[in-house]
Amino acid sequence: MTIDLGFAWIELPDAAGGAHNVGIVDVPGHIDFIKNMLAGVGGVDAALLVIAADEGVMPQTREHLAILDLLAVPAAVVALTKVDLIDDPEWLELVELDVAELLSTTHLRAAPIVPVSAVSRAGLDELKRTLATLLADLPPRRNRARPRLPIDRIFSLSGFGTIVTGTLLDGAFSVGETVEILPAQRTARIRSLQTHRRQVESSLPGSRLAINLTGVGTDELRRGDVVVRPNTLTSTVLVDVSFRLLADAPRPLKHNQPVDLFVGAAEIPAVARLLGAETLAPGQEGWLQLRLSRPAIVVAGDRFILRQPSPSLTLGGGVVLSPQPQRRWRRFDAKSLARLATLAHGLPDEILLQTLERLRLTSRRDLLAAAELDPATGAEALTELRRQQALVEIAASDEPVMLSLNAWRQVADGLTARVTEFHRQFPLRRGLPRSAARSLLQTLLPGVNISVRLFNTLLDELARRALLGNDDASVYLLDFTAAPTAIQQQTIDQLLAAFAAAPYAPPIQQDALRILGGDADLLDFLLEQGVLTRLSNDVLLRGEDFAGMVAQITVYLQEHGSVTLAEVRDLFQTSRKYAQAVLEEMDVQRMTRREGDARVLR
Repeated sequence: MTIDLGFAWIELPDAAGGAHNVGIVDVPGHIDFIKNMLAGVGGVDAALLVIAADEGVMPQTREHLAILDLLAVPAAVVALTKVDLIDDPEWLELVELDVAELLSTTHLRAAPIVPVSAVSRAGLDELKRTLATLLADLPPRRNRARPRLPIDRIFSLSGFGTIVTGTLLDGAFSVGETVEILPAQRTARIRSLQTHRRQVESSLPGSRLAINLTGVGTDELRRGDVVVRPNTLTSTVLVDVSFRLLADAPRPLKHNQPVDLFVGAAEIPAVARLLGAETLAPGQEGWLQLRLSRPAIVVAGDRFILRQPSPSLTLGGGVVLSPQPQRRWRRFDAKSLARLATLAHGLPDEILLQTLERLRLTSRRDLLAAAELDPATGAEALTELRRQQALVEIAASDEPVMLSLNAWRQVADGLTARVTEFHRQFPLRRGLPRSAARSLLQTLLPGVNISVRLFNTLLDELARRALLGNDDASVYLLDFTAAPTAIQQQTIDQLLAAFAAAPYAPPIQQDALRILGGDADLLDFLLEQGVLTRLSNDVLLRGEDFAGMVAQITVYLQEHGSVTLAEVRDLFQTSRKYAQAVLEEMDVQRMTRREGDARVLR
């Protein structure tokens, strides 16, 4: 019999003909272990409700289904097991009808029912296909870049130390990152991460995760603690909630009634303060302020369950509206009740963050207007998001621009990955061309007009944060240095020897490429490094030779006032082609000006 939580994974087929791993949290089914079940069911994407065909719907089945409904678990599949024990088809049909009737009272009424047998293996392939289809149709987990992992298991391994597991509810953790364990406010560092016993460098929202922590012992942690990024969340002992009492609850909920709160993986004794009503009848919804016996870590929108301590049974559940209420509210205060009604649509900072994630990048003025918050509320919400480090503000020439932390990381990580790949493909080039970087940013921020000014602003911010460098032509990794291989350097030396032999009439571009074996990237490298200078008519000069010619022509002009093409040709004993290319480049660089057949200094 399952008494505590169990963890495993299964390989399910995907639409592309491949397969992917899906994490499983095995929770106790027996009615005596509902508390352990509640520690594992939070944060799941779908439920596999197991009902034995020879027994049918049991009391614990009803309570489990009620909990799934209260927690708004998005989807479910019913596995009708032990069908090999049923000889009468009519009995099996009656059980299926009974299950369907039970589901009809919940939001999981469309859950498919799949008869299976572990003995004959009948229906197991169909069950896998049904689960795979169900999960593929679910929307991806929302990522607000604020990682939060409620701990449901704690243990240690020799040579590794403390390991905690849980379902990552948001954001991503990375190896080497410093984290905080709340509510004890203990600091630790991530030594390694595992998903399905596979080492990973970073995690994804919704994944089952094992974190190897250094700097904290197992005796300092407890189930229900939460691993977070430092300075993003704080604990609370007061929580404002919307609550629904189950229709089959044995009695009304009273003011100041003792309850057990189950949220995330935590179980916390609390007192339910009933707001706006004397009592709450079975089946009714209302506002509660929960006074907790010890601190909890919750955010707005979290689903929770309340249970009666003795005799133990599920009372109902609901949604966290405000995880940090300012104080204990008066029970029938109209202003407080109106505030709770407003919060039922979301906290102002959550509304502002959702708006920012929708707009992706915007100004402060446009953000507050789009969120439809009054100026004072909007300003407070913006301050709260700054405190949570949930957004990034970038100074611009006219007005700062704002991105959600998630959008900023998409920009920074996406552009860094592309630049890294460019360096791998083209190790001799300075970096990714700015035009390609701008096109990529347009892809990373769909719906945002990446103007030249905005593009430059984003690049400047990446440089300020020492993430990427840029110049007039390219974007590059700060620690990248283009360097030819030993064989390429030999080819370069051959070319430069040819240039040194005839500094004022060296090989033109076509001949230089031939000496380089047709390697255009190698020629571009020499041009980017300033070793060679490209002039008009495919003329190439060593940088030092071009500088020397410019210096001599400048001295000649200072002494004689002007210079002709023929005079430059004779001065360097070169051809008309090279003399003309040098003079035209001096014109372009605004060192000289043409007057008739001669040049004069500007």
